[in-house]
Amino acid sequence: MKPDVTASARRTAARREPAQPASADPAGGSVRPALSLSLQFADASHRAVLPRHKVARWIRAALEAPAEITVRIVGAEEAQALNHAYRAKDYPTNVLTFDYAQQPLVMADLVLCAPVVAQEARELRKTLAAHYAHLLVHGTLHAQGWDHETGDADALAMEAREVEILARLGVRNPYASPRHRMPTANA
Repeated sequence: MKPDVTASARRTAARREPAQPASADPAGGSVRPALSLSLQFADASHRAVLPRHKVARWIRAALEAPAEITVRIVGAEEAQALNHAYRAKDYPTNVLTFDYAQQPLVMADLVLCAPVVAQEARELRKTLAAHYAHLLVHGTLHAQGWDHETGDADALAMEAREVEILARLGVRNPYASPRHRMPTANA
């Protein structure tokens, strides 16, 4: 069973951004699918780095189908609790994806841990915005069935797709540094 991290979003449904119709993506010129986005800040420390229009742009760049996505920015305690409950790993992680449906509408919750994202960005010498862009693209791909933990071929395919999307967004290849490789089933 997956968490219902959107319960508060349902209570405040009027604040949910209505689905944006499919439109041309300025980054790549192609038509991007519609997106209904709920953006929540349990940890507001990065709110200024994550304006709704940027988050929507990053997610839409990775979408292959219309979507309803909730993005929740959390602290270490909530991230650790979710990671422990749903992945049996007792530490906070950078991003967790809870996908509920892939067709005909992608429905998912993306939970990002602000302190972990900030620490990783510093260690990787990336801007906070570039790291969030990468993790939101990464989580959006997971929500659509991409998986890097099923083997090396899948990891390389997902990594290549991320690099392609991020390049269109003007974000450098996050895997160019040997310190930042995606874990696989063999890792």
